[in-house]
Amino acid sequence: MAQIFSNFYESWICNLEKLHQELLVVCSATNEVVKVERSDEQLQALVAKVTAHLKEYYTFKWATACDEVPDFFSPPWLSPLENAFMWMTGWKPAVVLRLLETLKKQEALVLSEEQGRKMQDLRVRISMQEERVEAEMERLQVSVAGCRMMELSKVAAHGTGDDIMAEVALNGIIMGMERIMKAADCVRLKTLKGILDVLTPMQCVDFLAIEIAMHLRLRQWGKKDMTARENRNQNQNQDNNN
Repeated sequence: MAQIFSNFYESWICNLEKLHQELLVVCSATNEVVKVERSDEQLQALVAKVTAHLKEYYTFKWATACDEVPDFFSPPWLSPLENAFMWMTGWKPAVVLRLLETLKKQEALVLSEEQGRKMQDLRVRISMQEERVEAEMERLQVSVAGCRMMELSKVAAHGTGDDIMAEVALNGIIMGMERIMKAADCVRLKTLKGILDVLTPMQCVDFLAIEIAMHLRLRQWGKKDMTARENRNQNQNQDNNN
């Protein structure tokens, strides 16, 4: 199952890069001396195309995760660098909201007073939802570390005939992880929708171009880091053989 999702992810990233180029074309065209004007309808169509692709990731993720939920908490299809920035199997909503704040301070994104107020309201709501997901994860971790769970693991290890109880306990953990993963994904989707609902069509294009660029750049850095590690390991092995 991990290989199936890995193949999907590589294809999905490839299409994301193409969509990012479409966003950049629109962004650059509106910044040129001779501007290429696009109607709100055209911009909204592009934003809808990008968000549909982003949602496709979660649709496929939820359809395949039921079999291998733990893989999504440390995905083998991501580099160690990408995994280091993971929050509950994906990007942390607060990070994207902080990105918006940075763009605002740098005047790369100019928000009206009403937009600023709505963004602040969104930030408060999302923060509360993040805390609920983190509290749920903490409760799951506590249950795993509980004495009863330790006893069940010992039973399973020694094969005393209570393997069914251990299996039930393990299934409960997996179900808990799946519940947390989906809850976190819902917060991510609500964050994305909340931001896009506040921004104008052109601001949505600018924001998506920057946010996706951040995601793709992290992946590029992660791959570069993995390649460097592999080269170092190969050199060390050659030195040891010599």
